Amino acid sequence: MHNDAAKTALIDAGRWVANKGWVPATGGNFSIRTEHGFVVTASGHDKGNLQPEHFLELDAHGVIVAGSGKPSAETELHLKLYALKPSTRCILHTHSVAATVLSRFIQGDTFSVTGYEMQKSLSGVTTHLEPLNIAIFDNDQDIARLADVVAKHHATTPVVHGVLIRGHGLYAMGDSVFETRRHIEGLEFLFACELERIKLEGTR
Repeated sequence: MHNDAAKTALIDAGRWVANKGWVPATGGNFSIRTEHGFVVTASGHDKGNLQPEHFLELDAHGVIVAGSGKPSAETELHLKLYALKPSTRCILHTHSVAATVLSRFIQGDTFSVTGYEMQKSLSGVTTHLEPLNIAIFDNDQDIARLADVVAKHHATTPVVHGVLIRGHGLYAMGDSVFETRRHIEGLEFLFACELERIKLEGTR
């Protein structure tokens, strides 16, 4: 994908995600792998009103080659996820209420669900009968250290659809912008269902 096409795709994705209420304030960050490197959102912009000048162009090594503004501090985690799963072409990081709350409520290191038909919205999942697992990592302001923790996890349990960062949100991955958007929507449905289930369990 060319850089201009990548920016157009992320502008459209930004409007869609913002309309869902999943990137409040100037939260979130988006990226696409291009023919020659990456296009990433610059820090501090409303993701529902992105413009072409709100992006940075990076080379294949993650060095900024065009654009103005400051890259998100989390760009390094994007680059690590691309390296861990080379087929990934788009990463969208969101801050929904359900994802953020569940990542804090769950004490372990995995969001695990089974029994939901919507699990099949994620690539490679063919049945609701098998558990779907999304790794949860503790938030860390040292992004390089966080990226290393994710990489160590991936060495034994591959990251496929995305990861949750505790108290922070979701990094969804896909082999195209379309697939990443589908993964976000499917996962957010599952997060919302589990949050409602937990609430109902508490009323028994």
